Amino acid sequence: MPEPAETPLTAAATAAAQGALAPSAPLLAHLRTQLRAWPPFCTMDDEAIDAFLTRARQHYAAPGEVLLAPAQGAARTLLLVRQGTVRHEAPGGGDATALGAGEFMPVAALLAHRPVRGTYTALDDVFVLALDADDVEAVAGRSPPFADYLQARMQALLARSRNELHQTLASQALAQQAMEMPLGSLASVGAVHCAPGTPLREALQTMHARQIGSILVTDDTGALRGIFTRHDLLRVVLAPDFDLDTPIGRVMTSPVYSLGVRDTAQDAALLMGEHAVRHVPVTREGTLVGMVSERDLFALQRTSVQQVSAHIRRAEDDAALRLAAEGIRALARQLLAQGVQARQITELTSRLNDVLTRRVLTLHAARAAIALERLCWLALGSEGRSEQTLASDQDNALVLPDDSDGAERERTRAWAEGVNRTLDACGYDWCRGGIMAGQPACCLTVSDWLTRFRRWIEHGSPHDLLQASIYFDLRPLAGDERLAAQLGHEIATRVRTTPRFLHQLAANALAHRPPLDWAGRIEADAQGCIDLKLQGTALFVDAARILALGQGVQATGTRERLLQSGRALQLQPREYESWVGAFEFLQGLRLRVQLDAAAATGERPNHLRLASLSDIDRRILAASLREARALQQRLALDWTMR
Repeated sequence: MPEPAETPLTAAATAAAQGALAPSAPLLAHLRTQLRAWPPFCTMDDEAIDAFLTRARQHYAAPGEVLLAPAQGAARTLLLVRQGTVRHEAPGGGDATALGAGEFMPVAALLAHRPVRGTYTALDDVFVLALDADDVEAVAGRSPPFADYLQARMQALLARSRNELHQTLASQALAQQAMEMPLGSLASVGAVHCAPGTPLREALQTMHARQIGSILVTDDTGALRGIFTRHDLLRVVLAPDFDLDTPIGRVMTSPVYSLGVRDTAQDAALLMGEHAVRHVPVTREGTLVGMVSERDLFALQRTSVQQVSAHIRRAEDDAALRLAAEGIRALARQLLAQGVQARQITELTSRLNDVLTRRVLTLHAARAAIALERLCWLALGSEGRSEQTLASDQDNALVLPDDSDGAERERTRAWAEGVNRTLDACGYDWCRGGIMAGQPACCLTVSDWLTRFRRWIEHGSPHDLLQASIYFDLRPLAGDERLAAQLGHEIATRVRTTPRFLHQLAANALAHRPPLDWAGRIEADAQGCIDLKLQGTALFVDAARILALGQGVQATGTRERLLQSGRALQLQPREYESWVGAFEFLQGLRLRVQLDAAAATGERPNHLRLASLSDIDRRILAASLREARALQQRLALDWTMR
């Protein structure tokens, strides 16, 4: 039945109600209250809701009356059911669905400028609010929640598009899946092991018979105690007291780098890359259950993680370092071609870049007689977040103890400048913004850094906000990590007591919007391109940093910041997991574009030409950019509307 406060519009009176509503203030307030019970109006401000209501026309449909049908042509009106029930019957007499109060129709047809693909019929007295397409665009243009809600109705189509993409890339999907599998399902059963008292002779005979290059050493409880490899054999044979009857426990390598059954293949790959090992024992509650080899992880790989890591560690000059750096990029391209996830590639690339940077630091420190243990080398920006792609420049800094005098500081700065030049020669471009440890402004004592951070947080000028977005992603890479810990503690403490700074960071981040129009269509530049970094991943990076600072999350990576902040805010998992998925899809596109750019001119490494995308990729890109907009709406809700 119609609401008592209103007069029902009969079919005869419909013609008189074709004009837009001009409700009185009390009626407008009543309608606004009713709409606020339904999405997306529950997230829209009063002005946006009023913009909808004052443009809408109210219609009445009697039971059995057809509201929409394919024969009416391209849909030009959006209908919102206020009261009653509408039956939607699919073409050909297929399944029917019922739409009740708060439901929109026909969203997909309106956005696609096509006729509806079924018939919409009133089952009882139905009241709807009708909005013409031009008015829909006007309301959507001023209300992102309204635009996003309409686009969300097409998520099922996007899901099917993702499935189609995965089916066409089946072999890549298998490689991607393997990197996420727990080691408990990958580890070889019955890894070969022996007791610490086993004579070396017997252990070698076992290795020869099994045709294996290593044997694990476990105690009576099954706990892992060590490992003996072919490389250890060379060391033992050359020892003056070499004896084949020596217990293996005396010559084994200990401790052993191992992982648990719940760790992933990606964790094993990172461990192999960081420590230049080929095998990782797998344990359950400290007891050996199996072994994972590099061959298990990268069966199709021409260049192995261990090889790249070993080349880095053996490098003795700049020429060898340059070759090792190219090996890192070659491995990343190879993994990308195999379909490995962008997150796994960027993590592995960043980890190997860490190994190379530490090698450069060690070699230069030995030449310049610099004591690394007195200072701390910081990775900043994408390297600090472990999100380096194939086209990353340098962002680093140096922390010195407060007792450093002017002479030591200048000598250390000159050494750091040499490190920056070597890294530049290795393909890590010279930072155009000058954020490098060899620059005077980036080579400071602990007290100087603390003073600088406090000034940024207290003043919050545009320059301060830009600096904070790079420096606040700091991660210690070499030297005394306690120096970096002091900086991290100061940032976390100071920001929590200065909410104004987070408001400024949020306002600064919201100044950059995803390249979408009101209907969720991608808006390219004059060359038909979008910048996947500035208009894509950076939106997630900036928002994740602010959410993490606000929630006291210590993680530096964007993925973990989003996940941990979402949990801390008690959001629905599907909300923050969608942010993560969108960010990682954009990272994958960046890697693909950079690979193509490297093969061509190498210019504009983050610019994607939309015409180069398949229809599926274009749809998923649009959906990912809408997730960026949703994340920004969350940011605005938390930090700019208080």
